[in-house]
Amino acid sequence: MAIRFRNIVFGAVALAGLGALGYEMAKPEQIPVDIHVLGTGPLEVTVNADGMTRIKDVFDVSSPVTGRVLRAPVAIGDRVVADETVVARIEPGEPAFLDERARAQANATVAQAEAAKALAEANVRAAEADLNNAQRSFDRVLALHDRNAASDAQLEQAEVGLDVAAAQFDSTLATRKMRISEVSAAKAVLIEPDGREHLPRDTADCCISLTAPVSGQVLSVENVSARPVMAGAPLLTIGPRNDLEITVDLLSTDAVRIAPGARAYVERWGGEAALEAEVREIEPAAFTKISALGIEEQRVKVLLDFTTPESQRPALGHNYRVYLRVVEWSGEDVLRVPISALFRDDGDWAVFSVNDGVAALATVEIGRRNTEMAEVLDGLSAGGTVITHPSDRVAEGVLVIDRTTLE
Repeated sequence: MAIRFRNIVFGAVALAGLGALGYEMAKPEQIPVDIHVLGTGPLEVTVNADGMTRIKDVFDVSSPVTGRVLRAPVAIGDRVVADETVVARIEPGEPAFLDERARAQANATVAQAEAAKALAEANVRAAEADLNNAQRSFDRVLALHDRNAASDAQLEQAEVGLDVAAAQFDSTLATRKMRISEVSAAKAVLIEPDGREHLPRDTADCCISLTAPVSGQVLSVENVSARPVMAGAPLLTIGPRNDLEITVDLLSTDAVRIAPGARAYVERWGGEAALEAEVREIEPAAFTKISALGIEEQRVKVLLDFTTPESQRPALGHNYRVYLRVVEWSGEDVLRVPISALFRDDGDWAVFSVNDGVAALATVEIGRRNTEMAEVLDGLSAGGTVITHPSDRVAEGVLVIDRTTLE
């Protein structure tokens, strides 16, 4: 009897196990999914683009004359004081080389100038002799006039002759001086490079000293070494580093959706926390820019000012790259649905909602959206659940289970 009872018990247990196994095999499969509970909260729509920081007022220091700029007395990063710190010194440039024809012409010019000088000296001697002769004639007539042996007319004629001779002598002296200068000018053409004597560089006559036009820091130096420069050639740039702004080139279709005063977030600048900025100006004219794909795009330059204090961004400087999110629209208490839950169904937006563990297809109407969330206008309500990243296994009426409950 005991053996029979034991067999009955084992048989009942086996039948129960088979029944449970059959039930599990017949039970519909539950698909693990990611579930999101809908709620209300703030929503911001932004225009995103790469930007660059820059100093608002950058001063370019250029050479006012053609000459030879000496080695830069300042380096990048040095602080300078307006009208005090010497940032560049320029000395006269070297003369040019002469080719064979130019040298022959210069030598001929020197010979011509020296001949003119010799002629002028001969004229001076002749004029001096005429002046001495006129002086003696005047002295004789004057003596005769004193003894009433010469008339007044004769005295006046002698006096006029003396004045004319004196004027001719002065003229020849001036001509000789001019010819001497012409000889010096003609010989100066023959001066070779390094053939002239440089003035001591510690004298005021040596160079032109350029001082900083504004207080700030040296941002760049065109060339540290001494070199010849032309008038207008750039030498260095100076600017106050604490006066930073941001410039970004937006597509014209994005620029029309923002306005001056719009808030912006500055990210990927190197710090941990995002900085804040504000749109100051949107330039009225667009320009054409070729994209990385070779497509012509109409871009608009937008300028922004930092609203984050300088103490929280001390490392930022001129021409630093940043990433901007300019707020186009923002709302509070907005019913939001993740973008990852949305998909297209017959041209409409749709989601899979979850009701008692069963997936249900729901058509929704959405409004504004960003890269993460979309505004729900109709079709869903707060507190409802939707499936994010639905796979091709999810369909209407399929049993689903929250993936987090399986961990």
